[in-house]
Amino acid sequence: MRPLRVVHSTGRCNTLEAARAEGVLQMKQRPRTYYTEDRRLLMWERWRKGESLQQIAQLFDRNHSSIQRILSETGGIQPASRCRSRLALNLAEREEISRGLVCGRSIRSISATLERPPSTVSREIKRNGGSSNYRAGRADQAAWDRARRPKICKLADNWNLAHIVAEKLKLQWSPEQISGWLKCAFRGNEAYQGVARDDLSHAIHSSARSAEKGTCRALATHPSHASVAPPHPENRQLWTNS
Repeated sequence: MRPLRVVHSTGRCNTLEAARAEGVLQMKQRPRTYYTEDRRLLMWERWRKGESLQQIAQLFDRNHSSIQRILSETGGIQPASRCRSRLALNLAEREEISRGLVCGRSIRSISATLERPPSTVSREIKRNGGSSNYRAGRADQAAWDRARRPKICKLADNWNLAHIVAEKLKLQWSPEQISGWLKCAFRGNEAYQGVARDDLSHAIHSSARSAEKGTCRALATHPSHASVAPPHPENRQLWTNS
């Protein structure tokens, strides 16, 4: 058996700094790419033609995994083009609101100019920073982002909220009662606000995405969601014979 020898570092030749200096560990770091709507449309066009992920990725000088992530978000099916509702406020109307606030006009005066209900203008200002911080461009982009679907269910995104809802459902509270109670009990806390009946129904029919299995079980057994009511004991014989 050969004796062990002690190896000393001479001149820092075997250090990480020396390897970097020689270019051994230098790697090209690519900046993160945000695909525009036009680029996404090009991806879907090439995908429909039957091109592979690698071929599509070469168009953008990227790895195929970045293209796969985008295509898999909708199951490989191109989503419908997004468009604004004709009932929603547009950018020109929001700019008019912004100019009116700067001039010190009242909400009713601004709404009369836009031929919109005062409540619409009031909600628009309130959800976008108030009278002093309202900006038309920022508000328009925020509205476009909020309209994106599908949205993550609040019960799946907040475990504490899911636990609270499950406990209330065990007490046979209705979805309307729970939503109203949350508004009063957690006033000012946006994480616990806006839990509507749709969120509760989503937890029933999407148990895989539900934040807590107990929530789904409680929702499924809630009387307001029963598909068929059980027969009354006096009419059970008629029920079985029908």
